[in-house]
Amino acid sequence: MTGRTERTARAVLAGERVSWRAYLSFLGPALVASIAYIDPGNFATNIQAGARYGYSLLWVVVLANVIAMLFQALSAKLGIVAGRNLAELCRAEFPEPVVFAMWIASEIAAMATDLAEFLGGAIGFSLLLGLPLIWGMVLVAVLIWGLLALEKQGFRPIEIVVGGLVGAIALCYVIEIVLTPVDWRAAAFHSVAPQLADAQALMLAVGIIGATVMPHAVFLHSSLTQDRTPAHNAEERRRLVRLSNLEVVIALSLAGVTNMAMVVMASGAFHAGHPEVAEIESAFHTLTPLLGSLAAAVFLISLLASGVASSAVGTMAGQVIMQGFVGFRIPVWLRRLVTMTPAFLVVARGVDATQALVLSQVVLSLALPIPMIALILFTRRVDIMGVHVNSRLTDGAAIAGAAIVLALNAVLVLATLGVAIPGLPAG
Repeated sequence: MTGRTERTARAVLAGERVSWRAYLSFLGPALVASIAYIDPGNFATNIQAGARYGYSLLWVVVLANVIAMLFQALSAKLGIVAGRNLAELCRAEFPEPVVFAMWIASEIAAMATDLAEFLGGAIGFSLLLGLPLIWGMVLVAVLIWGLLALEKQGFRPIEIVVGGLVGAIALCYVIEIVLTPVDWRAAAFHSVAPQLADAQALMLAVGIIGATVMPHAVFLHSSLTQDRTPAHNAEERRRLVRLSNLEVVIALSLAGVTNMAMVVMASGAFHAGHPEVAEIESAFHTLTPLLGSLAAAVFLISLLASGVASSAVGTMAGQVIMQGFVGFRIPVWLRRLVTMTPAFLVVARGVDATQALVLSQVVLSLALPIPMIALILFTRRVDIMGVHVNSRLTDGAAIAGAAIVLALNAVLVLATLGVAIPGLPAG
């Protein structure tokens, strides 16, 4: 954080009379975390959901975003109050074999995250410049290294750049919605009416949750807040938690509306005449004759912004996970190289990139209960949280959110194994 930003934040926490602009100094951690909620994995799952099932899976996006808000707020609160991030507390509080297993699972989730984010940006460059996908990946790698270099100047420059990219993605989808014919009544109904048409819809629902409530974002958020603006007393800590909660609501509301816009756009553009559209590339090429070149160009810009920003943030999260669980830090360039490898292997083997994106989101959803359960356990402990321990209502809502994710995952595994699920038609 820059000296000016820190002075402004301290004035707000001290209760001094300040302008509304002073509160912008607290805007950053949730915006950085929110890019994980509109990464290329969301593009892949939302396009498939809207094209094949119309508006009927919008309720999943709403549910996932509500769960995301709750757990990101708990993660931010943990960092502020405990002064340690989630991975560090796991290492301190759990038995060593459990910590090792959690670390391995979290690293796999981080690689799945990186696969989605890196591939998304590479697809964007490939479509924009007419390059082979492998060269698109090289361009993304160069941009990511440049963005991560800003970390040497503190977190504020990265917060500003990532926040700007989040705003750009949201603006792109405002334009998309204006250009797309939308049945607003149907969209509103399906936002609150749960429905799963078949087993494929279930897989997409789990993928949407995996693409929205991200394990690495839950780990990262506690790290972003733990030392950003240290509270000097209980009153400052109370104000800091309140401001953090407000930022989470603002940032994730923006991400949530953008996610809903992705499904609405795909439904309005593709569902009636092109339900087979399931790939980012085919969506881009189909948008031009359907909605015009502006819609296709805006779609591509949003994909590029999402891929570059989310991949850089994913690398930051990977560092937090490794250092927190095992106390071991490697150079960012080496971390970037290791996590890029699966994406290069996918392209080299000729695997369908969009399908790889969707499957990566399912992997993320399966890994998600690890940070969710750990976060619930820590934020309900008085010895760690003090007066900021979860209320009964918050605790109940968090347990319910984790239970929903676990239930969907269990049904998905059973459906994948060919076990008949009562009330769920085969895909």
